[in-house]
Amino acid sequence: MTLEDWANFSNNAVAAATAVLALAWLASVAQWAFGSKAVRVERAVAAAEPALVGGGSASSNAPAVDGPSSADREAAEERSDLFGRIAFSLTVLGFLVLLAAVVARGLAAERVPWGNMYEFATTGICVVLGGYLVMDVLMKVRWLAPIVLGFAVVVLGLSMTVYVPAGPLVPALDSYWLVIHVISAMVAGAGFLVGAGASVLYLLRTRADARGGAKGYLSRLPSAASMDQLAYRVTAFSFPVWTFAALISGPIWAEHAWGRPWGWDPKEVWAFITWVAYAGYLHARATAGWKGKAAAILSLIAFATFLFNFVGVNLFFPGLHSYAK
Repeated sequence: MTLEDWANFSNNAVAAATAVLALAWLASVAQWAFGSKAVRVERAVAAAEPALVGGGSASSNAPAVDGPSSADREAAEERSDLFGRIAFSLTVLGFLVLLAAVVARGLAAERVPWGNMYEFATTGICVVLGGYLVMDVLMKVRWLAPIVLGFAVVVLGLSMTVYVPAGPLVPALDSYWLVIHVISAMVAGAGFLVGAGASVLYLLRTRADARGGAKGYLSRLPSAASMDQLAYRVTAFSFPVWTFAALISGPIWAEHAWGRPWGWDPKEVWAFITWVAYAGYLHARATAGWKGKAAAILSLIAFATFLFNFVGVNLFFPGLHSYAK
């Protein structure tokens, strides 16, 4: 295959992966919809049982009224499980197709495939999906599927708006530190996304609990404390990786590229802001005992700085990193 063939294959594979992941997202939503229905039916059956037991002889003359039954609950649970398996299978397929797209992009460009914003987005989502699948096997986090898959579909769709044809790197990027720096940033970003997703669902769950109990989709989530703990753990893992990416490998690469390790370029400034935000989150959790709503909000603020560093700085702030658009 020629370089152009590899580039075309990569573009088609990205489009196919986006479509597959969109179907996986729909299946994950259906999984939770039927799961929520099973919970509602179970509650309705439980509420009806005392009336049937205590109805006495007078109730025997009343006409039979169709209502929810255990069979309805079992049917809803079976459909929920079916859509859950479909969503997981499609997620694996989408990940493999996207991985093929990333590899083909690297072959087309004859370099590592993360030299600009488009490539970082596609490769970054590939890392996110891979990390999510590993976490699902080890930690059973399938309840995060709607958020992770939705985020993946949106980012892949928007990446087309900043598409850059495959080509050689600019001289400043042509270094092995590109591999080290960007891989560590993508791994950290994947962890930050999972932490942010857990924080969002934690806030929704605690709000529902405070209003009389979680219903529907929220009733199928783990306990609020479990989600809060997951957000803390993945952030505690990702923060040292981001520290290495932003404050160690990045400055070393800058020294090789521009002759100085730090120059307060907009990208560098926002990388540092993200570091400070997550350092504040972990410090508050470790020393001040912050948990719950305040910690979740701080986690989301920190993730917002990460997203702005990735998107906003590239689009709105000219600087030495502008070639990464």
